[in-house]
This record gives sequence, structure tokens and C-alpha cells, in this order.
Amino acid sequence: MTPRAPVMLLLLAAMLPPVGGPLTAQDPSAVVRRASLSYRGLASLQADFLQIIEDASLGDTLRSAGHLAQAGNNRFAMRFTDPAEDAIIIDGRHVWIYTPSTTPGQVIRTPVEADPVYGVNLLAKVLDRPADRYRLSYLKSEEVGGRVQDVVSTVPRSPSARFDRATLWIDREDGLPRRIELDESPGVRRILILSRLRPNAPLNSHAFVFEVPKGVRVIDQ
Repeated sequence: MTPRAPVMLLLLAAMLPPVGGPLTAQDPSAVVRRASLSYRGLASLQADFLQIIEDASLGDTLRSAGHLAQAGNNRFAMRFTDPAEDAIIIDGRHVWIYTPSTTPGQVIRTPVEADPVYGVNLLAKVLDRPADRYRLSYLKSEEVGGRVQDVVSTVPRSPSARFDRATLWIDREDGLPRRIELDESPGVRRILILSRLRPNAPLNSHAFVFEVPKGVRVIDQ
């Protein structure tokens, strides 16, 4: 599957109160520890997203946008408004990858593993046990939209990781990520920007249900 397919992503799950006292902004371990606890303490999360994939080898920049929702590790939905109808759904049993913008007439279905599905859940990928799994460094603080964010670089300790580096923008007020930049391979960077975060907001009962469109072939992998 090429970088054009908006897959290999993303995401998440009663907001915790601030952990401990005020953060020491220059301590990357404190920043990512609080982010991990805030992420793991959510019952659910909804947000709007903008995704940008930069491929230097092709000289190409691809943008997509939509809405996402998550409840726990194994219920996740990414529904795209641009390109319209594309969707990535984890219903608790299967991962459904439907990208009619690039591969019309089919949907890929794969079983859900016991661990968070790091392939499509980008936030789980970078926020699960970050202090154990990454080398951390504090880069800067930055004000975006009137909110202060701590920017931390994470480099995987394991050579088997599917990315070389992740840069996280963590909101200093609620500890949740607002932006992730992932260097996935030489020359390929994936940027995920979250906005209008709605932690623990009520979810529609069909949020994590994928209904196969008429005439679409299901491909099991």
C-alpha cells in the first residue's frame, strides 16, 4: 500500500486532573508521562483532524481531513471528509480500511490484535509507555491558538519500530497531544494535527460500526 492510502495511523480513550504539581517544561519525561496518563485515563475522545503526508522522494504533499473517535484500545473510527467516504474503523473485532479515493470497490478487513493497533492508532503508537520505549528530548515551548504546548522529540529504542522519530506537541493545560510529526522512512513524514478535542463526550452507538457499501468486496487479510 502506498503512502497515498490514508492508513497506518491513529488513536485514543474521564480526563484526569493534572498529575502532581506544575510541570517542569524542560523535563521531557514529565511531559510525556503526563500525556500518557491523560491519554490512558480517557473513557473516550473525539476530535477533528488534519493529516499531511510529505514524500520528498516523490516531491508530493497529500492532505486529508475528517473526524475521529476512540473508546479504549480496540474501538476507533477515523472518518474522512476529504477525501470523502474514506474510513478506518476498529469495531473491537476487526480493522476495516476503506479507501475508495485510491482503491475503489474494496474494503480490507483484518483481525484486531490484543495490543493497541499501532498500525492505525497513531496516538497509541507514541503514547504507550513512552519513557520505556523512546529516548526523549525537550525541544521548545510554543503557543498555538492561545494554548501553550511543550514540544518533545521521541526516538524509538527498538530498531524494529516502524518510524525513526516522532515529535509531539503536548498541551500544557490538559496533557493531550495537539500535533504529531512522524518520520516514517527516509523522506516520508506524516503530520497529524488535532483540533476541537472533545474528551469523554457522548458517542453515537454506531460510531464504531462499519457498514459495507453495496457492491464493495471485502478482502480479508
